[in-house]
Amino acid sequence: MRSAITIVFSLFLLTVSTPAQSYILDMARQSARSDTRTGGSIEKAKILANNSNLKLTVNVPSFKMTLWQEGKEVRTYYVGVGLKDYPIFVGLRKIDTVIFNPAWIPPHSKWVAPSLRGKVIGPSDPRNPLGKMKIPLGYGYLLHQAKSTRDQGSLVSHGCVRVLRNDLYDLNDKFLIAQGMDLTKEVTAAKRNRRTFVIELEEPVNFEVTYDAIVVENKTLHIYPDVYGYRKDMLGDLRKELKANGVDESSIADADLKAMIAKAKRKKQFVIALEDIQVGEFSKGKVVSVVPKPKPKRRRKR
Repeated sequence: MRSAITIVFSLFLLTVSTPAQSYILDMARQSARSDTRTGGSIEKAKILANNSNLKLTVNVPSFKMTLWQEGKEVRTYYVGVGLKDYPIFVGLRKIDTVIFNPAWIPPHSKWVAPSLRGKVIGPSDPRNPLGKMKIPLGYGYLLHQAKSTRDQGSLVSHGCVRVLRNDLYDLNDKFLIAQGMDLTKEVTAAKRNRRTFVIELEEPVNFEVTYDAIVVENKTLHIYPDVYGYRKDMLGDLRKELKANGVDESSIADADLKAMIAKAKRKKQFVIALEDIQVGEFSKGKVVSVVPKPKPKRRRKR
Protein backbone atom coordinates (compact mmCIF):
# COMPACT_ATOMS: atom_id res chain seq x y z
CA MET A 1 0.00 0.00 0.00
CA ARG A 2 1.32 3.44 -0.90
CA SER A 3 2.01 5.66 2.08
CA ALA A 4 0.08 8.85 2.70
CA ILE A 5 3.30 10.81 2.13
CA THR A 6 3.76 9.21 -1.30
CA ILE A 7 0.18 9.98 -2.31
CA VAL A 8 0.45 13.61 -1.18
CA PHE A 9 3.78 14.01 -2.99
CA SER A 10 2.29 12.54 -6.19
CA LEU A 11 -0.62 14.97 -6.00
CA PHE A 12 1.85 17.81 -5.49
CA LEU A 13 3.80 16.83 -8.60
CA LEU A 14 0.58 16.67 -10.60
CA THR A 15 -0.39 20.13 -9.39
CA VAL A 16 2.90 21.81 -10.24
CA SER A 17 3.62 19.94 -13.48
CA THR A 18 0.31 20.52 -15.23
CA PRO A 19 0.66 24.33 -15.48
CA ALA A 20 4.26 23.87 -16.66
CA GLN A 21 3.16 21.44 -19.34
CA SER A 22 0.42 23.83 -20.45
CA TYR A 23 2.97 26.66 -20.63
CA ILE A 24 5.27 24.59 -22.83
CA LEU A 25 2.39 23.78 -25.17
CA ASP A 26 1.31 27.42 -25.26
CA MET A 27 4.82 28.61 -26.13
CA ALA A 28 5.03 26.07 -28.94
CA ARG A 29 1.70 27.11 -30.47
CA GLN A 30 2.15 28.75 -33.86
CA SER A 31 0.61 32.03 -34.94
CA ALA A 32 -2.99 31.72 -36.07
CA ARG A 33 -1.88 33.37 -39.33
CA SER A 34 0.83 30.80 -40.14
CA ASP A 35 0.50 28.68 -43.27
CA THR A 36 0.66 25.52 -41.15
CA ARG A 37 -2.63 26.56 -39.53
CA THR A 38 -4.38 28.31 -42.44
CA GLY A 39 -3.40 25.89 -45.20
CA GLY A 40 -1.38 28.53 -47.03
CA SER A 41 -3.92 31.29 -47.56
CA ILE A 42 -6.15 33.52 -45.48
CA GLU A 43 -9.60 34.27 -46.79
CA LYS A 44 -11.03 37.65 -45.80
CA ALA A 45 -14.72 38.21 -45.18
CA LYS A 46 -17.15 40.72 -43.70
CA ILE A 47 -18.71 39.99 -40.34
CA LEU A 48 -21.80 37.78 -40.51
CA ALA A 49 -24.81 38.44 -38.30
CA ASN A 50 -26.04 35.73 -35.95
CA ASN A 51 -22.93 33.62 -36.33
CA SER A 52 -21.00 33.41 -33.06
CA ASN A 53 -18.16 31.23 -34.38
CA LEU A 54 -15.63 33.91 -33.45
CA LYS A 55 -12.02 33.82 -32.38
CA LEU A 56 -9.66 36.66 -31.47
CA THR A 57 -5.91 36.09 -31.70
CA VAL A 58 -2.75 38.03 -30.92
CA ASN A 59 0.77 37.08 -31.98
CA VAL A 60 3.00 39.08 -29.65
CA PRO A 61 6.15 39.63 -31.79
CA SER A 62 4.02 40.80 -34.74
CA PHE A 63 1.79 43.05 -32.61
CA LYS A 64 -1.14 41.83 -34.71
CA MET A 65 -4.57 41.09 -33.30
CA THR A 66 -6.96 39.34 -35.70
CA LEU A 67 -10.69 38.71 -35.42
CA TRP A 68 -11.76 35.50 -37.16
CA GLN A 69 -15.22 34.17 -38.00
CA GLU A 70 -15.66 30.69 -39.42
CA GLY A 71 -11.88 30.62 -39.91
CA LYS A 72 -11.88 33.73 -42.10
CA GLU A 73 -10.16 37.02 -41.31
CA VAL A 74 -12.71 39.70 -40.51
CA ARG A 75 -10.33 42.42 -39.36
CA THR A 76 -6.75 42.82 -38.17
CA TYR A 77 -5.67 45.48 -35.69
CA TYR A 78 -2.19 46.57 -34.57
CA VAL A 79 -1.72 46.68 -30.81
CA GLY A 80 0.68 47.37 -27.98
CA VAL A 81 1.53 44.72 -25.39
CA GLY A 82 3.10 44.33 -21.97
CA LEU A 83 6.54 45.59 -21.05
CA LYS A 84 9.34 43.04 -20.83
CA ASP A 85 9.11 43.14 -17.03
CA TYR A 86 5.29 42.81 -17.23
CA PRO A 87 4.68 40.58 -20.27
CA ILE A 88 1.29 39.61 -21.64
CA PHE A 89 0.41 35.96 -21.01
CA VAL A 90 0.83 33.36 -23.74
CA GLY A 91 -2.08 30.95 -23.94
CA LEU A 92 -5.86 30.72 -24.14
CA ARG A 93 -8.60 32.76 -22.50
CA LYS A 94 -12.31 33.54 -22.95
CA ILE A 95 -13.96 36.90 -23.51
CA ASP A 96 -17.47 37.22 -22.11
CA THR A 97 -17.70 40.85 -21.02
CA VAL A 98 -17.15 44.30 -22.55
CA ILE A 99 -17.11 47.32 -20.24
CA PHE A 100 -17.49 50.92 -21.41
CA ASN A 101 -16.17 53.70 -19.18
CA PRO A 102 -14.55 51.32 -16.69
CA ALA A 103 -13.30 52.23 -13.26
CA TRP A 104 -9.73 51.23 -12.38
CA ILE A 105 -8.70 49.52 -9.18
CA PRO A 106 -4.88 49.82 -9.02
CA PRO A 107 -3.19 46.50 -8.21
CA HIS A 108 -0.76 46.05 -5.33
CA SER A 109 2.27 46.26 -7.59
CA LYS A 110 5.54 48.17 -7.36
CA TRP A 111 4.71 50.18 -10.47
CA VAL A 112 1.60 51.64 -8.79
CA ALA A 113 2.07 54.64 -6.51
CA PRO A 114 1.34 53.62 -2.88
CA SER A 115 -1.16 56.48 -2.61
CA LEU A 116 -3.32 54.84 -5.32
CA ARG A 117 -3.34 51.27 -4.05
CA GLY A 118 -6.72 50.03 -2.91
CA LYS A 119 -8.59 53.02 -4.31
CA VAL A 120 -11.24 53.02 -7.02
CA ILE A 121 -10.27 55.42 -9.81
CA GLY A 122 -13.41 56.51 -11.67
CA PRO A 123 -13.94 56.67 -15.45
CA SER A 124 -13.58 60.44 -15.57
CA ASP A 125 -10.39 60.53 -13.48
CA PRO A 126 -7.28 61.46 -15.53
CA ARG A 127 -5.30 58.92 -13.47
CA ASN A 128 -7.39 56.08 -14.96
CA PRO A 129 -5.25 54.42 -17.71
CA LEU A 130 -8.02 52.22 -19.16
CA GLY A 131 -9.72 54.79 -21.38
CA LYS A 132 -13.21 54.29 -22.77
CA MET A 133 -13.28 50.49 -22.76
CA LYS A 134 -11.83 47.40 -21.19
CA ILE A 135 -12.34 43.74 -22.06
CA PRO A 136 -11.38 41.44 -19.16
CA LEU A 137 -9.32 38.37 -20.05
CA GLY A 138 -9.08 36.88 -16.57
CA TYR A 139 -6.33 36.98 -13.91
CA GLY A 140 -6.11 40.77 -14.20
CA TYR A 141 -5.24 40.81 -17.90
CA LEU A 142 -7.19 43.19 -20.14
CA LEU A 143 -7.71 44.56 -23.59
CA HIS A 144 -8.08 48.30 -23.08
CA GLN A 145 -7.70 51.61 -24.85
CA ALA A 146 -4.27 52.70 -26.06
CA LYS A 147 -2.97 56.16 -25.25
CA SER A 148 -2.11 56.91 -28.89
CA THR A 149 -0.91 55.35 -32.14
CA ARG A 150 2.59 55.29 -30.62
CA ASP A 151 1.47 52.34 -28.48
CA GLN A 152 1.09 50.21 -31.61
CA GLY A 153 4.08 47.92 -32.05
CA SER A 154 5.45 48.83 -28.62
CA LEU A 155 5.99 47.27 -25.21
CA VAL A 156 3.97 49.76 -23.19
CA SER A 157 1.59 48.18 -20.71
CA HIS A 158 1.70 46.20 -17.48
CA GLY A 159 0.64 42.88 -18.99
CA CYS A 160 -2.33 44.14 -21.01
CA VAL A 161 -3.08 44.56 -24.71
CA ARG A 162 -3.57 48.17 -25.73
CA VAL A 163 -5.89 48.85 -28.66
CA LEU A 164 -6.82 52.15 -30.31
CA ARG A 165 -10.21 53.44 -29.14
CA ASN A 166 -11.91 53.27 -32.54
CA ASP A 167 -10.54 49.75 -33.05
CA LEU A 168 -12.05 48.72 -29.71
CA TYR A 169 -15.37 50.24 -30.77
CA ASP A 170 -15.17 48.33 -34.05
CA LEU A 171 -14.34 45.07 -32.28
CA ASN A 172 -17.27 45.46 -29.90
CA ASP A 173 -19.65 46.26 -32.78
CA LYS A 174 -18.55 43.10 -34.56
CA PHE A 175 -19.03 40.99 -31.41
CA LEU A 176 -22.60 42.29 -31.11
CA ILE A 177 -23.43 41.79 -34.79
CA ALA A 178 -22.11 38.22 -34.74
CA GLN A 179 -24.12 37.41 -31.62
CA GLY A 180 -27.31 39.11 -32.78
CA MET A 181 -27.29 41.60 -29.90
CA ASP A 182 -28.90 44.94 -30.74
CA LEU A 183 -27.53 47.48 -28.27
CA THR A 184 -27.07 50.37 -30.67
CA LYS A 185 -28.68 53.03 -28.46
CA GLU A 186 -26.91 51.90 -25.31
CA VAL A 187 -23.50 51.70 -27.00
CA THR A 188 -23.95 55.08 -28.69
CA ALA A 189 -24.77 56.62 -25.31
CA ALA A 190 -21.79 54.93 -23.63
CA LYS A 191 -19.44 56.34 -26.26
CA ARG A 192 -20.71 59.86 -25.52
CA ASN A 193 -21.01 59.81 -21.74
CA ARG A 194 -18.82 58.60 -18.88
CA ARG A 195 -21.23 56.24 -17.17
CA THR A 196 -20.08 52.65 -16.80
CA PHE A 197 -21.97 50.29 -19.10
CA VAL A 198 -21.41 46.52 -19.01
CA ILE A 199 -22.20 44.16 -21.90
CA GLU A 200 -22.46 40.45 -21.13
CA LEU A 201 -21.93 38.55 -24.38
CA GLU A 202 -24.42 35.82 -25.25
CA GLU A 203 -21.52 33.42 -25.91
CA PRO A 204 -17.86 33.72 -24.90
CA VAL A 205 -15.31 34.54 -27.60
CA ASN A 206 -12.15 32.44 -27.67
CA PHE A 207 -8.99 34.52 -27.22
CA GLU A 208 -5.56 33.14 -28.09
CA VAL A 209 -2.13 34.70 -27.54
CA THR A 210 0.89 33.17 -29.28
CA TYR A 211 4.57 34.01 -29.26
CA ASP A 212 5.73 33.10 -32.76
CA ALA A 213 8.71 35.16 -33.91
CA ILE A 214 9.26 33.21 -37.14
CA VAL A 215 6.13 32.83 -39.26
CA VAL A 216 5.47 31.73 -42.83
CA GLU A 217 2.32 33.47 -44.01
CA ASN A 218 1.07 33.15 -47.58
CA LYS A 219 4.39 31.54 -48.62
CA THR A 220 6.35 34.51 -47.25
CA LEU A 221 8.70 34.26 -44.29
CA HIS A 222 8.34 36.89 -41.57
CA ILE A 223 11.07 37.15 -38.93
CA TYR A 224 10.00 39.38 -36.05
CA PRO A 225 12.14 40.74 -33.22
CA ASP A 226 12.22 38.45 -30.18
CA VAL A 227 10.81 41.25 -28.01
CA TYR A 228 10.69 39.26 -24.76
CA GLY A 229 13.84 37.23 -25.36
CA TYR A 230 11.87 33.99 -25.12
CA ARG A 231 13.47 32.31 -28.15
CA LYS A 232 16.82 30.83 -27.17
CA ASP A 233 17.51 29.11 -30.52
CA MET A 234 16.28 31.37 -33.31
CA LEU A 235 18.53 29.62 -35.82
CA GLY A 236 17.07 26.23 -34.97
CA ASP A 237 13.55 27.66 -35.00
CA LEU A 238 14.14 29.16 -38.45
CA ARG A 239 15.37 25.86 -39.85
CA LYS A 240 12.35 24.04 -38.42
CA GLU A 241 9.94 26.61 -39.88
CA LEU A 242 11.53 26.41 -43.34
CA LYS A 243 11.51 22.61 -43.31
CA ALA A 244 7.87 22.53 -42.16
CA ASN A 245 6.97 24.70 -45.16
CA GLY A 246 8.70 22.59 -47.80
CA VAL A 247 12.04 24.40 -48.04
CA ASP A 248 15.19 22.27 -48.16
CA GLU A 249 17.16 24.19 -45.56
CA SER A 250 19.97 21.64 -45.21
CA SER A 251 22.09 23.34 -47.90
CA ILE A 252 21.65 26.86 -46.52
CA ALA A 253 24.62 28.10 -44.51
CA ASP A 254 24.12 29.14 -40.91
CA ALA A 255 25.68 32.50 -41.76
CA ASP A 256 22.95 33.29 -44.30
CA LEU A 257 20.18 32.41 -41.87
CA LYS A 258 21.81 34.33 -39.01
CA ALA A 259 22.10 37.38 -41.27
CA MET A 260 18.33 37.30 -41.85
CA ILE A 261 17.61 36.92 -38.14
CA ALA A 262 19.92 39.83 -37.29
CA LYS A 263 17.91 42.17 -39.51
CA ALA A 264 14.80 41.76 -37.35
CA LYS A 265 15.37 44.20 -34.50
CA ARG A 266 13.69 47.03 -32.65
CA LYS A 267 10.47 47.66 -34.61
CA LYS A 268 11.62 46.12 -37.89
CA GLN A 269 10.89 42.70 -39.36
CA PHE A 270 12.64 40.82 -42.14
CA VAL A 271 10.42 39.54 -44.96
CA ILE A 272 11.32 37.23 -47.84
CA ALA A 273 9.44 34.88 -50.19
CA LEU A 274 10.07 31.18 -49.66
CA GLU A 275 10.89 30.70 -53.33
CA ASP A 276 13.70 33.26 -53.02
CA ILE A 277 15.15 31.40 -50.05
CA GLN A 278 14.95 28.10 -51.94
CA VAL A 279 17.13 29.44 -54.79
CA GLY A 280 19.47 31.39 -52.55
CA GLU A 281 18.27 34.88 -53.53
CA PHE A 282 18.61 36.25 -50.01
CA SER A 283 19.18 39.79 -51.28
CA LYS A 284 15.51 39.93 -52.30
CA GLY A 285 14.48 40.01 -48.67
CA LYS A 286 13.32 43.30 -47.20
CA VAL A 287 13.46 45.02 -43.84
CA VAL A 288 10.09 46.64 -43.15
CA SER A 289 8.27 48.09 -40.16
CA VAL A 290 6.40 45.63 -37.96
CA VAL A 291 3.55 48.14 -37.87
CA PRO A 292 3.17 49.80 -41.29
CA LYS A 293 2.93 53.54 -41.39
CA PRO A 294 -0.59 54.78 -42.12
CA LYS A 295 -1.18 55.95 -45.64
CA PRO A 296 -1.54 59.73 -45.93
CA LYS A 297 -5.09 60.84 -46.49
CA ARG A 298 -5.83 62.15 -49.93
CA ARG A 299 -7.04 65.69 -50.13
CA ARG A 300 -10.37 66.12 -51.79
CA LYS A 301 -10.33 68.07 -54.99
CA ARG A 302 -12.40 71.19 -54.89
